[in-house]
Amino acid sequence: MKKIFHKVLAVSMAFVVMITTMSFTMDMHFCGTSLVDLSFNGVADSCGMEKEQPTQDCETEITSKSCCTEHQLVKQANQDLKISFDKITFEQQIFVAAFLYSYINLYEGFDENIKHFIDYSPPFLKQDAQTLYEVYLI
Repeated sequence: MKKIFHKVLAVSMAFVVMITTMSFTMDMHFCGTSLVDLSFNGVADSCGMEKEQPTQDCETEITSKSCCTEHQLVKQANQDLKISFDKITFEQQIFVAAFLYSYINLYEGFDENIKHFIDYSPPFLKQDAQTLYEVYLI
């Protein structure tokens, strides 16, 4: 149960970080008070009730207020969480270099099979432990 809780918490924290660092724009087209179209990746489609533009320059018409409105919701990204590498101090650079050097050399020399006790013989057994404790393998 504890492992599941940790996994759910880790995934939810990853989503929180992703959503706070992501920016998006949402376009909405209202006709009166009802929502006609909603778009996340482009311009919202109109309902077709907008005023027609005059075809000639000399035509004039009395303009009245249109019932259609356009709204745009813009969510800017939180820039505080983005770390740039040009702001790393000298002490941090030394730490990263030392960490990488020690990590790369951590497994150096494990390619060959090392036998540490090749020159030493095992200790002499004075009595048989299986018969002493009466433990027999079946």
